[in-house]
Amino acid sequence: MVMGRVCSETSKPSFPVTTSTSITETTNGSHQFKITGYSLSKGLGIGKYIASDTFMVGGYDWAIYFYPDGKSSEDNGTYVSLFIALASEGTDVRALFELTLLDQSGKERHKVHSHFGRALESGPYTLKYRGSMWGYKRFFKRASLETSDYLKDDCLSVHCSVGVVTSQTEGPKIYSIAVPPSNIGQHFGKLLESGKGIDVNFEVDEEIFSAHKLVLAARSPVFRAQLFGPMKDQNTECIKVEDMEAPVFKALLHFMYWDALPDMEELTGLNSKWASTMMNQHLLAAADRYGLERLRLLCEAKLCEDVAINTVATTLALAEQHHCFQLKAVCLKFVASRENLKAVMQTDGFDYLKVSCPAVLTELLEYVARVGEHSVMVCRHGNEAILDGSDVNGRRVKQRI
Repeated sequence: MVMGRVCSETSKPSFPVTTSTSITETTNGSHQFKITGYSLSKGLGIGKYIASDTFMVGGYDWAIYFYPDGKSSEDNGTYVSLFIALASEGTDVRALFELTLLDQSGKERHKVHSHFGRALESGPYTLKYRGSMWGYKRFFKRASLETSDYLKDDCLSVHCSVGVVTSQTEGPKIYSIAVPPSNIGQHFGKLLESGKGIDVNFEVDEEIFSAHKLVLAARSPVFRAQLFGPMKDQNTECIKVEDMEAPVFKALLHFMYWDALPDMEELTGLNSKWASTMMNQHLLAAADRYGLERLRLLCEAKLCEDVAINTVATTLALAEQHHCFQLKAVCLKFVASRENLKAVMQTDGFDYLKVSCPAVLTELLEYVARVGEHSVMVCRHGNEAILDGSDVNGRRVKQRI
């Protein structure tokens, strides 16, 4: 007699499950290649090139090749050619590319050929070996190039971006350790608040501020020279700071210890964007004065966010005086718009701008002229051209800068 066991329910065996993730991404880099003496390069010969210096992206060397008489003999020198080449050893290097011929008129009508920011039917380009290239044999007709805004003072400027595609597989982490963010600023800030170890005092606008020489010297090259350099200030019991208001110096010290901007409303006692903007203007100047680059950039970013009619002219003057190029560009664009220009010109700050930075007015006029060119929208309806910013039905069209 055979005995058997009947299982009413089948149970699934339990197996451990592991995971991994494949990550494909690009390592990006760029290079600007300036070609001077373009006219002298003509006649170099078809298939002969001028090469940029090599530059590294994604672990590989690259170079830009410019062919003034073209790469292909079949074109008989009608076109200039432009390529990016793999300049180091490599096999099947996959990459994205962008070649840009820069418009040197200021109108920013650059000639761009790019893989970036668009779907690619066949994926990234593959370079098989050293010397492999991507680019265009017929990049630009030579006759057109020589009468264009791309050529200025017998000079061309080429910008190249490379994104090398890499893949890696990551397995699961076998640990989970929560690392708290750095709090060194809190430690130094509390040290300032405690007053322990204070060894230097500053008089600012009849108010006294105490600090630690070593902390100031570590944070600012100017304080380092003032407190420890060959021409150091001998009287550290009370160093007088000229041309600065007390709240600004207090904010400066706050940043140097806490590594963060203070609460501007609490510092000024005013709850207004105008007060905050004025404080950031003064603090940017102080940061530049004491060589605090991170603070200067923080203030520049804040001022870019808070551009307004009543403060933009003084901010523009400040940007010019302290070489804040991005802030200057934001202010110029704001002032030059049709909606803002008249109102800004009626502010006291604009009078200050005219006196303190007359050269900026020339730049502003040029910017306004460029905006005017772009804002004239020509809409053809039959043979009729409309030049007043309206569409064919008479509706106003929003201007684009």
